[in-house]
Amino acid sequence: MGEYLIKLPDVGEGVAEAELVEWHVKIGDVVQEDKILAAVMTDKATVEIPSPVNGEILWLGAEVGDTVAIGSALVRLQVDGDGNVGAQEQHSQAPSPKPLVTKPADHKTSEVIPEKPASTPAIKPEPVAPQTKSVQPSSLRQHRALQPGEKPLASPSVRQRARDMGIDLRQVPASGPADRITHDDLETFATVGSTPSHSQRLHENHAIQDIKVIGLRRKIAERMARAKSRIPHISYIEEIDVTALEELRGKLNGQKRPDQTKLTILPFLMQAMVRAIAEQPQMNAVYDDDNGIIHQHGGIHIGIAAQTPAGLMVPVVKHTEARSLWNCAAEVNRLADA
Repeated sequence: MGEYLIKLPDVGEGVAEAELVEWHVKIGDVVQEDKILAAVMTDKATVEIPSPVNGEILWLGAEVGDTVAIGSALVRLQVDGDGNVGAQEQHSQAPSPKPLVTKPADHKTSEVIPEKPASTPAIKPEPVAPQTKSVQPSSLRQHRALQPGEKPLASPSVRQRARDMGIDLRQVPASGPADRITHDDLETFATVGSTPSHSQRLHENHAIQDIKVIGLRRKIAERMARAKSRIPHISYIEEIDVTALEELRGKLNGQKRPDQTKLTILPFLMQAMVRAIAEQPQMNAVYDDDNGIIHQHGGIHIGIAAQTPAGLMVPVVKHTEARSLWNCAAEVNRLADA
């Protein structure tokens, strides 16, 4: 048996590094050749990294959200044969393991010492003085205060029912095994009421959930922040009678060819923006604060906000000034499909 080291390949011309946005494998997985190991994202595209060999995952070189340099060690596998890492190189070339890394059992080196504390189960309950349980009434035991970040135990159906009833599960006394809230507990709570008692009090919630912004969401956040700081923003609210416009839209849709996209209100708004920007070209500008220059653009690119499972995205219809009403509709439709 040998080891095979996979490095982050060159994923694009001029690209020096990429952000790891997804692992498709974990330590201990057995993978086949061409199995997708990970996905990385550059400024241009998201690229999937396949395995060039069959083997078992021994080591992962980065965490999701990390920026990895091209040529850096990414995955280490155990393979049949000699692999591409010599016996003398297996330790010297191996990158320093991160907390998530698990070393193979046959690597009895000092590098595994930092991992030793992790062998203690993280979910081991804190010791409770024996006399506490023996003298505490069952009602008090069931209504114990939740620790910061701890969620009450309940089945999905109970949680859904609580949401429908507008009940905060943290305030419901639990009678089920292991302090699990049951449907009967909800009924009792709804009937008796939610007046706090000695054994049922409201508790401050000090939980903080940290959500790492990675990949596409990070790019969107960066570009929106940059746009907010460098592009003029204006809000103008006016009520307009669009009866005639709707009549025109209906008439044009009735006359459209089979190969033409049905007109929505968007293409009309885009054409209106083109005419308005032609009269106010300073609105189509970007301030370059590094050089003290305003870049006033001739081309008019219009972003159409779209909610997707991956978050808010803004596909851009470029050079709207050179597009007809029908062409605008076709391009919006194409971008929506994409």
